Amino acid sequence: MIDFLHHLFLPRESNNHRAKLLHHSSLLVLIIGLFIFGAGFSFTASHNEAVLGISYSITPHELLILTNQKRQDAGLPPLTMNDALTQAATRKAQDMLTKNYWAHIAPDGTTPWYFIKSSGYEYIYAGENLARGFYSTGDVVTAWMASPSHRENVLSPNYKHVGFSIQEGPLTGDETVLVVQEFGSTRSTTTAVQTESAPQVTPEVPRVTPVVVIAVDLPTPTPTTLPPQSPTPTVVSAPMSQSQVAAYRNDPLINKPQAQKSIALFIILGLLFLLILDIVITKKKGITRILSHNLDHVIFFGILLIIIILITKGGVL
Repeated sequence: MIDFLHHLFLPRESNNHRAKLLHHSSLLVLIIGLFIFGAGFSFTASHNEAVLGISYSITPHELLILTNQKRQDAGLPPLTMNDALTQAATRKAQDMLTKNYWAHIAPDGTTPWYFIKSSGYEYIYAGENLARGFYSTGDVVTAWMASPSHRENVLSPNYKHVGFSIQEGPLTGDETVLVVQEFGSTRSTTTAVQTESAPQVTPEVPRVTPVVVIAVDLPTPTPTTLPPQSPTPTVVSAPMSQSQVAAYRNDPLINKPQAQKSIALFIILGLLFLLILDIVITKKKGITRILSHNLDHVIFFGILLIIIILITKGGVL
């Protein structure tokens, strides 16, 4: 058994001084196996989401609490949940999934303000934050606060109301979780707190325009337990029913994105280890090859590793 493992992993005479797993024939078998595994993976995900799907726990109630905590820390009044803005956020999220786009403005030119006004909310100030690919409430809010333009929306004194929507579905080729946050204030809410220095804005023009695409690297994951609330009262929505909470929580047996990432990282790291080990042993033993591209392969797989890590992170817009 030990001899067989040496044959697979270490360069020696029995494998022509190159680990058997690095031979072209072995790599071909690996690629074919990955294709078969990937097909089975996709079939299971589409037919049995309870076993294989996206695992996430994001609720409007938690998003409101964390958003208001950030505002409270900045000395700002809390936002209150608004049904019309929630409806606008839901319609915007569904529009992105239906038309397969990831942007503030749809390919047909539809703006966020259309969804807000058509939901019956007559704004004087309005704004929108988007997020995708995050699986906990804390990570969503952390990513928004790490982006200057999204942070400006969260901490704007012009907003009095907010609405959220969490939608899961295929978007631009990937199964993902979308989070839409719509901000707003109406003339009735702004006149009561308006100061002499507050700028006047034409009712038909939103104060905050859509932000440009910003890539956000995820910080170290934060605990999913919400931080303790300050003694100062914070206005939040009424507790949701169990069925409403379940609609924003999904807990399959296997988390598909994490499983895909783990498998890809395991394979790439394994090949990198074998290539580096091959370089070290052949150099130590003074083995000479006519053609050897080990260093090129190490660089290639290293770049591939970085790409996999980056593309599996969430993003905000």
